[in-house]
Amino acid sequence: MDINFLNQYIPILAHGAFKTVELTFISIIFGIILAFIVVMMKLSNIKIIKIIGTFYTWFFRGTPLLILLFILYFGLPQIDIRLSSYSAAILGLSINISAYVAEAIRGAILSVDKCQWEAAETEGLNYFQTLWYIIIPQCVNRMIPAVSNEFIALIKDTALVSTIAMTDLMSTSQKMANVSFRPLEIFFIAAIFYLMMTTFFTTTLKYIEKVTS
Repeated sequence: MDINFLNQYIPILAHGAFKTVELTFISIIFGIILAFIVVMMKLSNIKIIKIIGTFYTWFFRGTPLLILLFILYFGLPQIDIRLSSYSAAILGLSINISAYVAEAIRGAILSVDKCQWEAAETEGLNYFQTLWYIIIPQCVNRMIPAVSNEFIALIKDTALVSTIAMTDLMSTSQKMANVSFRPLEIFFIAAIFYLMMTTFFTTTLKYIEKVTS
């Protein structure tokens, strides 16, 4: 590869990679918050709330992320709701990952022996206190592997936001490839950046899993 070419384009691609990391972190935070809300709905004793939670995971796990992004960015203006590409990207990614993470969290919670709930009840703890202080601490290590897979997938899924004019590593790579007429080098470097990001997340999550085990 031409060193001058690399010196010219790597900083630009690095900026795109930074935007991808930013999108990932923000979407993870909002996704986890949404996931816990959905889990509470699916575990609720109120039938209509449970149905809504179940529908949420069924719908968003069963439809492509790309369609969701298109609805948010291109479809909502039809009903006078206009989102910036950044807002649509964050919202779409957060909703999508929350549906998958919710199932991982729910599965981990249901794996805890029912006697834990009964013991907490005898101690006078209410439902949410039991969940927060007794159940979730036991679930963390059980849910990390499944949640980790979703986080890694999210990093790669951020490439789809380039379709709604959002600046990220993928869209930056496409622009640079069009300008330089050297798509092989540009997309190869982009692949290296994605590999670095997924490796960092994988290593970090494995360390967290080890520490919490």
